[in-house]
Amino acid sequence: MSRYARVSTLEQDLTVQREALARLGVDEACIFVDHGMTGTNRARPGLREALAAVRRGDTLVVTKLDRLARSLKDARGIADELTLKGVVLSLGGSLYDPTDPVGRLLFNVLGMVAEFESDLILMRTREGMAIARAKGRLRGKQPKLSRTQRGHLYELLDDREYTQTEIAELFNVSRATISREVQRRAASAH
Repeated sequence: MSRYARVSTLEQDLTVQREALARLGVDEACIFVDHGMTGTNRARPGLREALAAVRRGDTLVVTKLDRLARSLKDARGIADELTLKGVVLSLGGSLYDPTDPVGRLLFNVLGMVAEFESDLILMRTREGMAIARAKGRLRGKQPKLSRTQRGHLYELLDDREYTQTEIAELFNVSRATISREVQRRAASAH
């Protein structure tokens, strides 16, 4: 039997999920975890390990469907993958039966609710960012180089004594940062 738990941010705690899994009879050593990973991202190491660990006749236990996936498409894909492997999916103690029409209906409803919640979170995040931006509190990503460093960078580029890779090493930034600065300078010149 494998178990899977997930929290979206590093600040969140898995205690509630771990306790729920323990109440379902899950051994702590068999819990696969993704910390700081959103359910909309299917490429999660803990999920990948959990899916790889289960064998025919095993049960994959999750506390709620939204811990497994945040989109109906992903939830169905994971459930189908488990079914093909002969693995049973347990959602909070209830076994998902893909051959039962009512079971499939409830699974799809739960998947749609998880996807809806994800969409609401995204919408609220965007609204909050728009409000912060309007109030001048959201400034975006800060430049890697200060104005003084940029001036020095342009002097080095104009002298053509160093390559962009060498300059990137001097400023302890990536070559892509130097390329962006070159592009930014060219755009401002026009």
